[in-house]
Amino acid sequence: MAPPTRRRRPGRTLLVLLGIVLTVFGSVFVGTKVSNASWTPGLALDLEGGTQLILTPVSSAGTPTSEDINQAISVIRQRVDASGVSEAEISRQGQRNIVVSLPGTPSQETLDLVRKSSQMDFRPVLAVDVGSPAPEPTATPTDSPTDTPTEEATPEPSASASATADGSVAGTVPGATTPTPEPSPSASSGAQSPSDAAYYLTPEVQQQFEDLDCSAEGALAGGEPGAADKAFVTCDTDGVYKYALGPIEIPGTQIDSATSGLQVLPNGGVGTEWVVNIKFTNAGTTTFAKTTERLLAQQPPQNQFAMVLDGLVISAPQVNTVIPNGQAEISGDFTQATAATLAQQLNFGSLPLTFQVESEQRVSATLGSEQLQAGLVAGLIGLVLVVIYSFLQYRALAILTVGSLVVAGVLTYGVIALLSWTQGYRLSLPGVAGLIIAIGITADSFIVYFERIRDELRDGRTLPAAVERGWDRARRTILASDAVNLLAAVVLYALSVGGVRGFAFTLGLTTVIDVIVVFLFTHPMMEIIARTRFWGGGHPLSGLDPRRLGAPERTRYVGRGKVVTGPRSTAGPEDAVEDEPVTDRKVPTPVGTGGMTIAERRAAERAAARRADAPTDAPQTTEGND
Repeated sequence: MAPPTRRRRPGRTLLVLLGIVLTVFGSVFVGTKVSNASWTPGLALDLEGGTQLILTPVSSAGTPTSEDINQAISVIRQRVDASGVSEAEISRQGQRNIVVSLPGTPSQETLDLVRKSSQMDFRPVLAVDVGSPAPEPTATPTDSPTDTPTEEATPEPSASASATADGSVAGTVPGATTPTPEPSPSASSGAQSPSDAAYYLTPEVQQQFEDLDCSAEGALAGGEPGAADKAFVTCDTDGVYKYALGPIEIPGTQIDSATSGLQVLPNGGVGTEWVVNIKFTNAGTTTFAKTTERLLAQQPPQNQFAMVLDGLVISAPQVNTVIPNGQAEISGDFTQATAATLAQQLNFGSLPLTFQVESEQRVSATLGSEQLQAGLVAGLIGLVLVVIYSFLQYRALAILTVGSLVVAGVLTYGVIALLSWTQGYRLSLPGVAGLIIAIGITADSFIVYFERIRDELRDGRTLPAAVERGWDRARRTILASDAVNLLAAVVLYALSVGGVRGFAFTLGLTTVIDVIVVFLFTHPMMEIIARTRFWGGGHPLSGLDPRRLGAPERTRYVGRGKVVTGPRSTAGPEDAVEDEPVTDRKVPTPVGTGGMTIAERRAAERAAARRADAPTDAPQTTEGND
């Protein structure tokens, strides 16, 4: 007796796929009603055109160095990315020029953001809080912030260290608390103290501070540094913390130099901790001495001063001692890279650097449109060839191939439209090339699956049994192949820049969609059509005819002492017996018996003996007794 087979419910699997498709397109539909979503995916610069600006950094302190130009490109890229514009191209042209290409029609605010000059200044910290509001706070705020470790990629120090008598300053990241502002004593000169939170944190500033969400779109784009004699509310460059800052005390132009390196120990040796050393000008030395003297008497976090570059806080060290000589050392959880980054930012911000617009013009996408049309024609030709090959090779079974390709295309289009709305993704010409290649990747998965099924039919199994056994073998091959493609796409995306990343992204996306379609559409549909008369009965045009596949003739027992010699149909009353190989039980099969049961083998032996004594034109169907 054959063991019971697993009960399949392909209809439920198809409903899961339908739910995914409806979720994707439903989200885009809702976005078109409540936001700026569109059914047309966004196009990159090479397909849509855009605006190109050529900027030349100008400094009154001299000619900007190559490092200054690179830092300027980094600052502009951060501005553009934070403004929500994706697929922008920012590159260096010649020795001094910077070329910024923005796809589509950027807003005037974005263009002004790119053109504006950078400025650094030092401001006292009045209040600190987490960058995005928590829905349900679970901890009571305290008066003293705690040290919070951050990732190595952040340029802001993350652990406190004690200052030395020669004027070093310990870098620290403030905790996620907002201390209650307390009045600070005025300076001895009678002027208002920059650390006087009660004076500068007016109800209006306090409301701005509470409403600021550093995770909101455009919050990290930077902006105007604010009035020099007013309080200023901003975020850090990572969007982790938000600050309420006092008026400007030290402009960036009073920084003479900034370097990074290993800490020099008091005995003259070299330690293992990476630090940033700042040297101020004569004017900056005097101002910084007074600032550190005042901040030393404040309570956290008002004993910190924020370094503000391009309207964002790049570091907020805590003062642990008075620094009279204008030479400060910032220490903390620095790596070599993060220390060097902070030093470059300080040097860049110390320059009175402005951007002179050499040219601003619209860039057409004529060449890109022609290439897109050529690419779409090539993709259409490839799709037609795949369909023709499928019908020649698999006949009516190719209908399932075409249906799977249609489902994959619809799902891919919906996901790209959704990403264009939610993530600002723009489809570039290399991305279109990745979509065209996906046709071959998806077709490969179908071919592997169909050939596994046909191999099982050649071994004499029925179609339902061949589908299950072929799927068990094919899915491992499909997953291994798609895993290799996905790994290659991830590595290519991580190591490449520009348009190549667009190719890698679409290649990885379509690989994931291929797995979804094969598992949630192709296999369930194959289980359904295997139960139909056309495919399950082995019609010559179904692509699953055992005779056309070369299945060997077999003598089999059909009941009542009858045996039949000939190719087995892909469906029939013997399905329950033939489903037994699906359990993968290792049962020894006698040589020459073809895997028949004992009753079949005995009936076949008796039939063979009778045929040996019968005339040559005797029929092949013989009756016998068990």
